[in-house]
Amino acid sequence: MVSFGNFTLLCKGLSVVLIVGHLICLYFPPTASYLALIPAKTIPFAWNLITSGYFEQTTEGVVISTLALLFTGKLLDPVWGSRELFRFIFLVNFMTSICVFITTILLYYITNRELYIYLPISGFQGAVAGLLVGIKQVIPNKELPLLRIKAKWLPSLAILGYLISSFFRKTEAASYIPTFIFGAYMGWIYLRYWQKKPELKFRGDASEDFTFSSFFPEFLRGIIDPIATAFERVFCRRKTELSDESEDIASGGDNSVSRALTADEARRRERGARVLQERLAAERSPARGRQTHQDALENV
Repeated sequence: MVSFGNFTLLCKGLSVVLIVGHLICLYFPPTASYLALIPAKTIPFAWNLITSGYFEQTTEGVVISTLALLFTGKLLDPVWGSRELFRFIFLVNFMTSICVFITTILLYYITNRELYIYLPISGFQGAVAGLLVGIKQVIPNKELPLLRIKAKWLPSLAILGYLISSFFRKTEAASYIPTFIFGAYMGWIYLRYWQKKPELKFRGDASEDFTFSSFFPEFLRGIIDPIATAFERVFCRRKTELSDESEDIASGGDNSVSRALTADEARRRERGARVLQERLAAERSPARGRQTHQDALENV
């Protein structure tokens, strides 16, 4: 059995925020008009671009989000640090809200349906999607216990699950699916291009195993790569700048850039795998201790 004390302080604190937000929604429903993202009311209530990410309207949503936060945070916090994890969650939630806001406004102007701008949208799904992308980056080839799948497929399978559920729960899916997809994409954008690397002078993760097409099966990557390249040029030009700098260094007879990136990738994965092993060992130790104590009592 997993003890609540095994989770990080940051994740426990954010879990309390999610639970309190849900209780407020449950006992004071009118607060949804101020805390959830309602595009028609975002101006002047601009703060809902921030609060909507921590305001769960359903009990099912708060349970899933809290569990996902606790277990993913337990793996990512030791690798990234609490400050970086908090920055990641905040930025992913905020950028996801902006993307959802823009999308709903566009849909309203295209379809002229007021549903898009008056439907309250909220929840931690965007951050959860981003955290799953973080797991994909840190321990991509690690087979997760119970699920029996490699960690790199978690974001893709979660999105697929949301898409399948949309056929049975159309109203909720209208808010969950865009939030989850934008959350995964914003999480990838941040980790791919913006995350600071204290040990390197570069930002992000330029490894081939973390390209956008790596979220898709092998047979689709030939189609996805050209589209992903176009979006890379729109959102960030760091890849081109990095390539130019690599060529400059290489012309001087040094390949330190590529070696540094490869070493950073190896260190990150080794650190993630070590953290996972330590967490599993820590959870097994109390169980073994109790079993040993029980055997000793039986022998007496």
